[in-house]
Amino acid sequence: MARITKTSITLCALLFTLPYIPLTQASEHARPVVAQKAHVVKSTTKSTEKSSKSKQKTTTASKKSTTTKTASKKKETAAAKSKTVKNASSTKTKNLAKTDRKKSSQLAKVQPVTFTEKCSKPRKGYKTRCVKVKAEHPTTIAQAHKVRVQKAQKTAMNKLMGQIGKPYRWGGTSPNTGFDCSGLVYYAYKDLVKFRIPRTANEMYHLRDASSVDRGELETGDLVFFRTRGRGTADHVGVYVGNGKFIQSPRTGRDIQITSLSEDYWQRHYVGAKRVMTSKTIR
Repeated sequence: MARITKTSITLCALLFTLPYIPLTQASEHARPVVAQKAHVVKSTTKSTEKSSKSKQKTTTASKKSTTTKTASKKKETAAAKSKTVKNASSTKTKNLAKTDRKKSSQLAKVQPVTFTEKCSKPRKGYKTRCVKVKAEHPTTIAQAHKVRVQKAQKTAMNKLMGQIGKPYRWGGTSPNTGFDCSGLVYYAYKDLVKFRIPRTANEMYHLRDASSVDRGELETGDLVFFRTRGRGTADHVGVYVGNGKFIQSPRTGRDIQITSLSEDYWQRHYVGAKRVMTSKTIR
């Protein structure tokens, strides 16, 4: 009985141990496989992480490159626009300068139009009528000389106009005491012309340095002569101021005044006119 129990116990022990042996062996064989699988999983996860990181880097790099490209394109377009604007402005300025030069050259070529007065001889009891017309043969003077003459005429007119209202004085040549007719002309022109101005009206009329002027071609500053007393060729003188009028110092008891050439008295006693101020005679 004792032997039976021992054998039965050993059999039972074997029966209990047999199913666990292959399991342990199987577990030992399965361990490296699991480890390999875990290693593969880790490697795949690492590779996916690396690939995702590399993708993120490439996307950020591509974004940066696109932004830089767009910025450079914007700069290029802005530079091109500024260049076009500068070119357009430069061309506009050049064109304007050309047009200004053309206009100035055209203006320089155009000669100034001068007007003169033509007066008809009146019938008895009627006044003369003067009409402004274009001068057929205007005096041709260089522009620089013309400016000088105009300046001298203006100074003479200013001196004469400053004496209006002062009394006539026979033999007078000073604004302090008064003027006679020739003294007033002498005062106005003595410092403006190169030659000596004579003292009497008759000497002024026969002056060689002065040129004769027709009545229809009178200009500001021309001397107009009259014969009122029958002495010599001319015994009275005045200065033409334009618009058919002249300034004079008439006679004793009268003041220096501006008178119209179209008045009957001066029409009857008119002798002629002389031009004292020209480009050759002014200082």
